[in-house]
Amino acid sequence: MSEAVPDLSSEALPDRTDAGLPRLFVEAPLAVGAAFDLPAPQAHYLAQVMRRQVGDAVLLFDGRAGEWRARLASVSKRHVGVVVEAQTRPLETVPDLWLCAAPLKRGRIDWLAEKACELGVARLLPVLTRRTIVDRLNLDRLRSHMIEAAEQCGRTALPELAEPVTLTALLAAWPAERALIFADETGGPPLAQASAPAPAAILIGPEGGFTPEERVAIRALPQAVPVGLGPRILRADTAAVAAVAVWQAVQGD
Repeated sequence: MSEAVPDLSSEALPDRTDAGLPRLFVEAPLAVGAAFDLPAPQAHYLAQVMRRQVGDAVLLFDGRAGEWRARLASVSKRHVGVVVEAQTRPLETVPDLWLCAAPLKRGRIDWLAEKACELGVARLLPVLTRRTIVDRLNLDRLRSHMIEAAEQCGRTALPELAEPVTLTALLAAWPAERALIFADETGGPPLAQASAPAPAAILIGPEGGFTPEERVAIRALPQAVPVGLGPRILRADTAAVAAVAVWQAVQGD
């Protein structure tokens, strides 16, 4: 008996017709037939940088309705109009995981926002602690970094970016149904062994760590799950990414 020969016709292969198309986040709602002008920076990018012409295709996503293919209906130096044709991918679903992290210096917090988006964190919540050295955040800049990461990595959804909150306020209003995975620099059982499925959150402190009083307050929360992140000292942004990756691996994401 001869072996079955796999079907290698074009119909059996993945559709790659959209590979390499410019991919942009837009605020405008996306649906078949929707027509609108792109913001000036995106119009400049398509017309002047990418040299796109009328009739060329572009991929758009709005964080709410998945990814869509659109055509350029008009192009000038400062103006690009698009018409939405069809949905290419539905809105992705991600595990309900929050990342609660103390703000870091510019550059490192920007990097953390990018990685939170790339990894599929549902919500990024800056937490102000006693040793936090940054008390003001440019949320618009952080969201821009998230958008850029989503555009480049094929995300169809963006993490929610919350306003900064103090640790005291965070603990006082913590949802009863959500586990709080506390990355305690003093040690604890490995995160990979912790039983904390979604909905969950990971709490990462500042570079100087939590104060003893803060650790007591966090551990007093019934939903707190103290864990350790290994024998090496990690910078705060590294600890956040490592913790998210381990949790997702355990959950099968």
